[in-house]
Amino acid sequence: MFFRPPYLLLAVATLARALSGQSAAQTSPPSAPAPPAATLTPEMRGDIFMARKMYREAIDVYQASSSRNPVLWNKTGIAYNQLPNQLDQARKAYQEAIKLKPNYVEAINNLGTVYYAKKSYRRAISYYRKAISLAPNEPGTASFYLNMGVALFSRKQYEECAQANQMALKLDPDVFERRGSFGTTLENRDVGERAKYHYFLAKMYAKSGRNELALQYLRKALEEGFKDKDKLKKDPEFAGMRDLPEFKELLAAEPRVL
Repeated sequence: MFFRPPYLLLAVATLARALSGQSAAQTSPPSAPAPPAATLTPEMRGDIFMARKMYREAIDVYQASSSRNPVLWNKTGIAYNQLPNQLDQARKAYQEAIKLKPNYVEAINNLGTVYYAKKSYRRAISYYRKAISLAPNEPGTASFYLNMGVALFSRKQYEECAQANQMALKLDPDVFERRGSFGTTLENRDVGERAKYHYFLAKMYAKSGRNELALQYLRKALEEGFKDKDKLKKDPEFAGMRDLPEFKELLAAEPRVL
C-alpha cells in the first residue's frame, strides 16, 4: 500500500509484453489470430516520464486523465514537487487528491512535505500526525514517522524527534537507509544542521545495537563539522561501543570536513 513502486520496471515490462505479442503475430501462420497488443495506460506513461526526470511531461500525462483519480492527482503533486518554485501547484494537487479520497494517507503525508519545504514545520507535523493516525501500524507509516522526526528536529524538539525516529525504526528497520523512486510517498531528506542530525541518528542506531550504522553516521557527522567529540565519550548511547577499534579511531582522527 505504501511502498514506492518501481515505475520504470513496470512500464518496461508492459512494453516488453506488447513487443512480444507483436513478434508472435509476425511469426505465426497467416491463419493464426494475432494476440492483442498490450498498451501503456496514461498513468504508466507518466511514470516513465517521472523515471526519466521529465516532470513537465509527466504532469501533462497525469493531468490529462486525473479529473476523478486521486492517485493521479497525488502523482501530479509529486511531479510538481520536483520542479523549482512549484510548491503551490503541488499543494493544490495533493489537496485535490485528498478531496477525492479523504483518507488518502500518502497524499496527506505529501501535503506535509510541502509545508516542511516552506519551513512551516508545525503545520507539516500536523499532516504527518494525521497520516499516522489513519494507518498507525502499517510498514509504510515508517516514512511518515521519519518525516515527522525531521520536522520535530527542525523545531528543536529533540526528545519528540527521537521518539518518532524510534517508531519509524520499529516499523521499518531500514527506513533511514532506503532510497527509492518517488512512488506515492515523499520523504524529507533535506534537513538543516546536517551534522547534528546525523549525530542524532548515530545515537539512535547505537541505542538499537546497530553499531555499524552508528559508526557510519558518526563519520558523516564529523565530516560535516560536528566538533564536540567529548559527547562521544559521555553520551550513554555509545557506552557499548567505546572499546571498538573503529570508535577509538574516530575519536583520535581529525576528520576531513566536507
